[in-house]
Amino acid sequence: MTTAQPTGPYQHYVYAYPHKTAYRPLPDRPALRSLWAAQDKSALSLYLHIPFCEVRCGFCNLFTRIGAPDGLTGAYLDALERQATAVRDALGDSDGMRFATAAFGGGTPTFLTARELERLCDIAEHRMGADLRAVPLSVEASPATATADRLAVLAERGATRLSLGVQSFVDSEARAAVRPQRRGDVDAALGRIRDAALPVLNIDLIYGIDGQTEQTWLRSLDAALAWRPEELYLYPLYVRPLTGLDRHRRDSGADPAWDEQRLRLYRAGRDHLLSQGYVQQSMRMFRRADAPPQGADDYACQTDGMIGLGCGARSYTSALHYSFDYAVGMHEIRGIIDDYVATTDFSRAAVGYRIDAHEARRRHLLQSLLQADGLDTADYRARFGTAPADDFGAELDTLAALGWLADPTPTRLRLTPEGLAHSDAIGPRLFSPAVRAAMAAYERK
Repeated sequence: MTTAQPTGPYQHYVYAYPHKTAYRPLPDRPALRSLWAAQDKSALSLYLHIPFCEVRCGFCNLFTRIGAPDGLTGAYLDALERQATAVRDALGDSDGMRFATAAFGGGTPTFLTARELERLCDIAEHRMGADLRAVPLSVEASPATATADRLAVLAERGATRLSLGVQSFVDSEARAAVRPQRRGDVDAALGRIRDAALPVLNIDLIYGIDGQTEQTWLRSLDAALAWRPEELYLYPLYVRPLTGLDRHRRDSGADPAWDEQRLRLYRAGRDHLLSQGYVQQSMRMFRRADAPPQGADDYACQTDGMIGLGCGARSYTSALHYSFDYAVGMHEIRGIIDDYVATTDFSRAAVGYRIDAHEARRRHLLQSLLQADGLDTADYRARFGTAPADDFGAELDTLAALGWLADPTPTRLRLTPEGLAHSDAIGPRLFSPAVRAAMAAYERK
């Protein structure tokens, strides 16, 4: 079966497959204990989601709300603790269970106070059994919330990576992206992060902002490089439905000129970072050659075993990806958060997508091929008993014809440099027809 393929280089950022817009309510609401009974729990990933931000940027379509009425963050942590208790009970008492990585995301986890961050770490450690000082722990932050007291808590509790959303060091571009911040405040936050001596600093930057030029883009890159971050993420700007920028968009059609601008800025940024001693890990991620490793990169967690806590988090077993309801609109997000806070029984999965054998192969292909290192064909055969070309020959032939797939070696499939540049087009091309149909049928809210 073939379906119409999306066009243009910027379709979807494939940070997970299937996307949450393909998830649907689960009529049987399966018990977590049954879902996890037969799973390998020897190297689980733990993710805690905090759905609060001090502001909502114009491009943001994440599951987050602006601010929190008095008492809401405490009530949210109460619910998170109830959920953690239920999930830990569902995982059982296996001696072989351990967490290999942990992350706090959002929203903005550092929206929480220093004392609340302590409690968040306690939930991960005492309720879930994760040894945060023994595994890579990544935390997202904003300049305004990267305060000395919060950073001190994270450093003491074992955080190994702090990801700071800067987006642009040029004040006019930050305003154009509806991100109210000043360069001086950003630099002050970066100074505090370096003083906290966290092993890895990541800086997020965005290209394609209205009014941005190659010169201002390189100026932002150089401002970031002055702090010698161990990692840099370069994100293309998207204008997604129901976001702040979407409300001001004149039309919703394709914009070839903007596509070309973003490609041009991407190539300029990529080449500049490569010349400065950074190694490209994926379309977005660049790591300083001497930076300490941080575990799995984007798309690289090939095994299932993700435990997500919080109302915007996903959990992955080999047969089911599940979460809570999803929304982008602020009114709907607030309702979902309120429902989560009021929940007392977290023992069942509510919303999800069932993963059959073909979707498991497709997910593995996506997770691997969109990495600069590509797909290990021997590993693929060991997992699935087939070769990638057996399962996805037509798709791979199309990528090769477009110049996006390098000539295969006996052991590996890799994208070409232009293939990496078109990762956000390649990902959607590899979605299954069923996932594509479910995403198209999703009712935005």
